[in-house]
Amino acid sequence: MKLLLVEDDPNVRRLLTDYLRSSKYDVRSVATGSAGLSETVSWRPDLIVLDLGLPDLDGESLLRMIRAIYSAPVLIVTAHADEETTIRLLHAGADDYLIKPFSPPHLGARVEAVLRRAGMSTPSAPLAVGELEVDLASRVATLRGEQLSLSRKEFDLLAHLARRAGQVVSRRELLREVWQLPSGDDDQTIDVHLSWLRRKLGETAQAPRYLHTVRGVGIKLEPPANATAEPPRG
Repeated sequence: MKLLLVEDDPNVRRLLTDYLRSSKYDVRSVATGSAGLSETVSWRPDLIVLDLGLPDLDGESLLRMIRAIYSAPVLIVTAHADEETTIRLLHAGADDYLIKPFSPPHLGARVEAVLRRAGMSTPSAPLAVGELEVDLASRVATLRGEQLSLSRKEFDLLAHLARRAGQVVSRRELLREVWQLPSGDDDQTIDVHLSWLRRKLGETAQAPRYLHTVRGVGIKLEPPANATAEPPRG
């Protein structure tokens, strides 16, 4: 697993690099935002650990540049993060954040959690729900053998529900695990992404087949009662 560490403090960079390498990750570390962007393009890391306090580029600007060209998870490291900044960074594409000071094992645990959420910790067989298959390793979802065109967050949402197929998943859990947001912070975003997912699955909220809303509780992904009689998707 390839990790890119973008951190300008040489002592912190050395300490974290040594720890992550001892955890069997393939680590490259750089001290500037421009070098981080260059390594992202050329090396294609599986995860990026990005410090916001860089000497040449604002960390938030660099995050947006990375997100414009690359979809690997990004773990933000910062010395200061008020709620407004945190929410802005998560909306800009960060997958998680960590506030300094922290121990190397704490960073290692966060890295593992982010990779696990992205379906990259250990390869596994695709998750099958009726004729819907969700491949966490390749981040590809298919319905009746046809690949679905999903955005990054649409796939994350579908993957989380597929892991819990047949169970009702609360909105609070979805906000926390898929968007890394406080519960109740942006509840409407769930409805928007569910609407997009339903359209791509060939269903509606009024006539659900895979995605079922349990009013006041959450969302459940389950196979249609008669999967062989599914209508063609428009």
